[in-house]
Amino acid sequence: MTEPEHPNDTLRPTLVGPGEKAYEISLRPSHFDEFVGQRRIKENLRVFVQAAAKRGDPVDHLLFCGPPGLGKTTLAMIVAQERGVTLHMASAPAIEHKGQLAALLTKLEPGDVLFIDEIHRLPSVVEENLYTAVEDFRIDIVQGDGPYAQTLSLPLHPFTLVGATTRTGLLTNPMRSRFGYVARLDYYPPEQLARIVTRSAGLLDLTIASEAAMEIARRARGTPRIANRLLRRARDFAEVLGDGTLDLATAKDGLDRLDVDGAGLDLMDRRYLSILIDHYDGGPAGIETLAAALSEPRDTLEDVYEPYLLQQGFIARTPRGRTATRRAYEHLGKARASAKKGQRGLFE
Repeated sequence: MTEPEHPNDTLRPTLVGPGEKAYEISLRPSHFDEFVGQRRIKENLRVFVQAAAKRGDPVDHLLFCGPPGLGKTTLAMIVAQERGVTLHMASAPAIEHKGQLAALLTKLEPGDVLFIDEIHRLPSVVEENLYTAVEDFRIDIVQGDGPYAQTLSLPLHPFTLVGATTRTGLLTNPMRSRFGYVARLDYYPPEQLARIVTRSAGLLDLTIASEAAMEIARRARGTPRIANRLLRRARDFAEVLGDGTLDLATAKDGLDRLDVDGAGLDLMDRRYLSILIDHYDGGPAGIETLAAALSEPRDTLEDVYEPYLLQQGFIARTPRGRTATRRAYEHLGKARASAKKGQRGLFE
């Protein structure tokens, strides 16, 4: 077994299982200089970490928002690494009561970073107990019942809370206001994703052409996690069907086999658009209707598929529901209903 790249690597496997996820861990950057993209956020965090180090204080509490796969967890790891402290990870749904929260908080050393993923899913009782922890660095525990109840106040070492959420709107205002810096991560342009793909290929000992890296980047939906996943699958095709070098032709062939088209849409994305166009004449169609037609939960459509389709202009949200845009018709090679049926306008 190889040695971890840095001390925090020993904590990372707790978030992932064996097998392919281990590759994702090894591809994570461990310093700000290695992190590609999100320039303004990265530079701000660098300043905050250096200022905290000069004062000998923990970094102020941080909240990272945005779609999954853009680097929220990685930035939390980098903050802890650059500050020279230990990173402790937890998932909000796993913290079911304040006793579990107290167990997490009391083991923190001065300056440590506590990362809570999907922090908007914290139970309300746990969230309320977290308020005093992040503001006053103490946690109150009630012992006993009725007239014999006593409140025991446990002091905590000053620490940094880093929260990550994909649903900013579900985070309560009292919780959001307690973060010193709120950063929203955006999708990456293809040029930055191509740099990420090239770096990851080097870590995987894979020779890749610049054109192949750009092709993967264009189809990665603006998300580094997806870019790395497509790279690993394209590497499989290069090793089995080629000479081990990932060139443009091999990359295109591999991505086509994975049903990822030139715009980054996969089979489910195209099915979403096809149902919206073919079954509902391009919309408007309600989200519940689409969820039933696709046999997918509403949350999956809103959190996984629609953000990229909206960002790329394939669909539009209206008060009456979702509608397909001109780009969606053109991408699928379908004619608009009015043109196909020869319909006339109301006053024609």
